[in-house]
Amino acid sequence: MRTFTIIWLGQLVSTIGTYMTEFALIIWAWELTGSATALALVGFFSQLPRIPITLFAGIIVDRFNRKRLMILGDAIAALSTIAILLLYLTDNLQIWHLYLTSAVNGSFGQIQQLAYSTSIAMIVPQQHYTRASSMGSMVHYGSAIFAPALAGSLYPVVGLLGILLIDLTTFTVAIATLIAVNIPQPSRPDADQQVLETLTFGLRYIWNHRGLRALLVTTALFWFAHDLGGAIYDPMILARTDGSAQVLGSVAASAGIGGVTGAVIVSVWGGPQRRINGMLLGFIGAGLSKTVFGLGRTTFVWIPAQFCSSLNFPLLSSAETALWMANVVPEKQGRVFAANALVLQIVSAIAIFIAGPLADRVFEPAMSPGGIATILGSIFSSGSGAGMAVLYVITAISLFLVGCGGFAYRELQELEDIKPNRDNHTI
Repeated sequence: MRTFTIIWLGQLVSTIGTYMTEFALIIWAWELTGSATALALVGFFSQLPRIPITLFAGIIVDRFNRKRLMILGDAIAALSTIAILLLYLTDNLQIWHLYLTSAVNGSFGQIQQLAYSTSIAMIVPQQHYTRASSMGSMVHYGSAIFAPALAGSLYPVVGLLGILLIDLTTFTVAIATLIAVNIPQPSRPDADQQVLETLTFGLRYIWNHRGLRALLVTTALFWFAHDLGGAIYDPMILARTDGSAQVLGSVAASAGIGGVTGAVIVSVWGGPQRRINGMLLGFIGAGLSKTVFGLGRTTFVWIPAQFCSSLNFPLLSSAETALWMANVVPEKQGRVFAANALVLQIVSAIAIFIAGPLADRVFEPAMSPGGIATILGSIFSSGSGAGMAVLYVITAISLFLVGCGGFAYRELQELEDIKPNRDNHTI
């Protein structure tokens, strides 16, 4: 676990810097546009290039040095930050620049993330897969605690310029930790395999494994609903609080505290013996918490609801990751994980793309005075953000239903009941 821990620490520092920049840019973009669609498009352009990149990411990760790929991902992200910095200094920064840098970071970030996730099996013992995955969740949620607080307190003093310089410093730390460790490489796949056959290998592998196929279907449904709601999360809060960065930061910090708490629990506990149940219970817990969040109107509801929601994600994500790692041999993980990521990226891109227009053109007008959904005003109130709250609750209930349905999905439940003979999973 020593090598993994060193890499983990570097990524934690880097992610804090990245989240500080993202927080500052979200406020900047909302003040500029006041549009849910504009903010959602930042996420959409981050996801869109991941789809074609993912087709080749598995081949790249299985054939090239994974350590160098991770370093490349951090280097590209650092260059994007430099580009934003220069545009800001010359007073030329515009919203479309965020779309462009998001697309660039999304492209290389997909390869970096795949290289990272497939390296876990090479540096962490199998019995610690769930623990390592939960520590990975801690990177996200730990950063969500400190980044908004740091950005909120430093921004008035150092401005966007100072935040961007801090971000660049953290990238240096991440790259240095990667250079300092050795990451074993798995055996390379057959170089004579046809390109088309190689590209479709992961999808065919999953399709021929009914348990993994069921896992992909279930998680795709969950993440579609999650990302649809997630795309309107920031604009919903900003719209209901007159653009309050303080409230947004407080709620983001509560998400981080909940996530870290959940990650620590799973890291110490090691996760449930039956990982399927852990994942599905996490789905249900997240759905219930997010439903309460969407019904809330103030931080007195949002903060505890967000804490409870984030508490579930280290459990569900670490259990999901451990299921994939336990059922796919290391030398095939790059291509199979890429196939899984490809499907989820397509699903996520669709969800994020439709979220903004649904919020701005359907649900917000419906909840405005004279709108067709004003009957819901007693539950969601009215005014700016009410329509987004209705949409958010619909997605939250969907998460709950996916979790409940998974317990009745026989092929999914059999994923751990029937141990696969890995030697027979050749395509």
